[in-house]
Amino acid sequence: MILTVTLNAALDVTYELPAVAWQGSNRVAAVRERAGGKGVNVARVAAALGAPVIASGLLGGDTGSLIRADLDQVGLQHSFSPVQGTSRRTLTVVETGSGEATVFNESGPRVSEAEWTAFLAHYRTLLPQAEVVVLSGSLPPGVPPNAYAVLAGEASVPVIIDADGETLTLGVAGRPALVKPNAEELTRATGEASPLAGARALQASGATSVLVSLGPEGMLAVTPEGAWQAVPPAPVSGNPTGAGDSAVAAAARALSRDDSWPDLLRHAVAVSAAAVVAPVAGDFDAPTYTRLLPEISIKGVPCPS
Repeated sequence: MILTVTLNAALDVTYELPAVAWQGSNRVAAVRERAGGKGVNVARVAAALGAPVIASGLLGGDTGSLIRADLDQVGLQHSFSPVQGTSRRTLTVVETGSGEATVFNESGPRVSEAEWTAFLAHYRTLLPQAEVVVLSGSLPPGVPPNAYAVLAGEASVPVIIDADGETLTLGVAGRPALVKPNAEELTRATGEASPLAGARALQASGATSVLVSLGPEGMLAVTPEGAWQAVPPAPVSGNPTGAGDSAVAAAARALSRDDSWPDLLRHAVAVSAAAVVAPVAGDFDAPTYTRLLPEISIKGVPCPS
């Protein structure tokens, strides 16, 4: 079982239109609403890949009820802890003509100390079911900045952290099995311009392995067993929102099956690219995923100790 934790879950709203007039009036061609937040997206993709999943985290208010209802409708198992505040919404504006996407993120509800303590107790009841734990996304106001280190320290199974800024730099103290920043997040966390050097810095801070998203250049995995880079055969166009979450889902499934690092990379890159083709975060285009799998190029990367 993969246990995903989304402390700042959201109702994701996506607007699609041919082009955006940022200082004018826009007519939206399509509107989509669904339960989201990075861990929820991971849970959706992992379930679609055939892995057993349970989604957890914090939910509150009318938006929280809509998130639960959406997860119930798609049959995704979940067990969230309640908060008094109202869960956030996010808005993604996708220009279908250019394929560019712009995301607006609310900060989320303020979480009290008592609500955080209650979630920790709930989380501990879920851990015995977990083979892998995924801690994804931002922290709502009131949650301790070292929350991911605390949650990772509670787990006796592999933990994946996908976060940015202080949430990531403090989280690695929990000694996660894997962290998955993109290149920009890695530079912010470590100050290193080189992805390899940045990955090494995160390992020195407590992460066992690091998976770095490199956009069209694929992904880099730096592990105790070695380093590899996986590259797709060609760039894909579409909505990149949620592509990293899809990669985390593939990585979580691979860790639960004890797959090799090259296999983990191959599936992570293929499903990430297939997620760009899909219109909304938390989905991937299955034919694209199947087509790309044998076409992913993987090479070893010299990694001085």
